[in-house]
Amino acid sequence: MKKEAFLAAALCMTLCLAGCGGEGQGAGGDIVQSEISASGPYTAESEISEVINDPAFHGYGRLIFPVDSGYYSGSTLGELRLTWYNNIDPDKTVEIVNYLKEHADAGDTVFYDIYTDEEKAADPKKEDTGLFFFRGNPGERFAVCNAGGGFAYVGAMQDSFPHALELSKRGYNAFALIYRPGAQTACEDLARAISFIFENADELQVDTGCYSLWGGSAGARMAAWLGSYGPAAFGGDDLPRPGAVIMQYTGHSDYTENDPPTFACVGENDTIANWRTMQRRIEALSSLGIPTEFHHYPGLSHGFGLGTGTAAESWLDDAVDFWGSRQIDL
Repeated sequence: MKKEAFLAAALCMTLCLAGCGGEGQGAGGDIVQSEISASGPYTAESEISEVINDPAFHGYGRLIFPVDSGYYSGSTLGELRLTWYNNIDPDKTVEIVNYLKEHADAGDTVFYDIYTDEEKAADPKKEDTGLFFFRGNPGERFAVCNAGGGFAYVGAMQDSFPHALELSKRGYNAFALIYRPGAQTACEDLARAISFIFENADELQVDTGCYSLWGGSAGARMAAWLGSYGPAAFGGDDLPRPGAVIMQYTGHSDYTENDPPTFACVGENDTIANWRTMQRRIEALSSLGIPTEFHHYPGLSHGFGLGTGTAAESWLDDAVDFWGSRQIDL
């Protein structure tokens, strides 16, 4: 896609989302045996404000939920609803915040700034960025998970935190990116995040070979764009492109002959991202000799996340197997 078409396509997608109110609201080695318990102090009845203001998070608790509160509703964790999503699992929400709190209380770093204080002072919107880290096995490969939200907000609790947590359970090191809304700024933040991980790989104890980018909806577009053009195209360092791109429910159609291996999945009842549009892109990549895998699930609409209890329940395992079979940097 030409640079001038990049933002036009993103704007079109954002406007389409705004008009779709009907959508509502292994291979990584040994399974990680964390000493942190699966349960914790938070329950479905816990107030969202209690999590945001928890001193264990040192001020970044506000980034666990959309910064613009107009994109979520509900006062408790069990009541949380996100715009354009309708399969939010309250048990997973509780598990995620307990994971973050208990690791923070144990002295683990669970959040990393990707911009310096000087950069944030120059651009205050960069205050609302960063990486949440879900640790896997030391020295294992890493993934960056990117939530959707129509480039209007970051729906991490449905579209990146659950994925990162599940990847960490399978031994992979997984990051969930909180980015500035907007197609261009989101891709710039993703490029910066990848550069940050590479620069700090020893401290983070991650293998930078054959990393993967994951995303749903707008987050899938981010992953695909960085896969097509690499971090340097969006202001990041001159680094390898990902070894695999994992995409959920997006109408993204741009591609290049040098795209990474790509896994994609979508629901057949998705009125935001038509599954046939997604299939055509995957077929085009496959015709170029690029490894691909595509799944479309009956009865599912937009934003199904992990797909727990649905026809898509096994999709993440399939995606992990797909990534795990990739052994090269691009």
